[in-house]
Amino acid sequence: MSARRTSSAPLPRRVERITPTYRAAMAACTPTISWWGRLRVTGLEHLPPEGPLLVVGNHDSYWDPVAIGVAGLPVRQIRALAKSSLWKTKPLAKVLDGMGQIPIERGKGDVHALDTAIAELRGGACIGVFPEGTISRGGYLRPRSGVGRLAAAVPEAAVVCVATRGTVDVVRAPKRPRIEIDFFPPAGGPMAPGEAPGAFVTRLMEEIRERAPIAIPGRARTAAKYRRAQQDAAPDDVAA
Repeated sequence: MSARRTSSAPLPRRVERITPTYRAAMAACTPTISWWGRLRVTGLEHLPPEGPLLVVGNHDSYWDPVAIGVAGLPVRQIRALAKSSLWKTKPLAKVLDGMGQIPIERGKGDVHALDTAIAELRGGACIGVFPEGTISRGGYLRPRSGVGRLAAAVPEAAVVCVATRGTVDVVRAPKRPRIEIDFFPPAGGPMAPGEAPGAFVTRLMEEIRERAPIAIPGRARTAAKYRRAQQDAAPDDVAA
């Protein structure tokens, strides 16, 4: 049930040790992502096998971090900035801590979480960030500047974008999804001297969204609700 790679480029040799909890969590999710989701992965050769790394992606489904984790496992363990409310459930909190995930208070400029991520980066970790903050629900979300702040604080960190497609279909049985994970370096290069954090992350998200257009998640009823919400908001967006 291994993922299908579509690139013939040699795979970087993994250097970093994968924690047992992370490996177990990815193994548990592999049947859903690789078999049911018919996972296809491109661009793994762009992930450096060691050293500080920022992985920046789009977020349309709650399955995105899992799919990206399974896809990247041959090379790196990805420590994600995840919403702090997940830690309210003690068994889940233990798993998340074992996976090296970092809790963050969304929408509150969580300085502690960013400081933790900066320390992990400087120690050579791979940090995954969804600048949109939460799932798109079919609409545009202004990317937040945290990725730019991390890149500015750890300029030696490599930056790799990841475009995720097909994860919104995971829950739409009997339809089988076709999950595609595409790792790629930003065409505009790393953060330039003097580039504002907000401008940097906006540039990255524009490149990512060119490859992974916004998709509406959920089963039929939930998707219809999100679609109506976007239609209702459209006149206000035009007026603004």
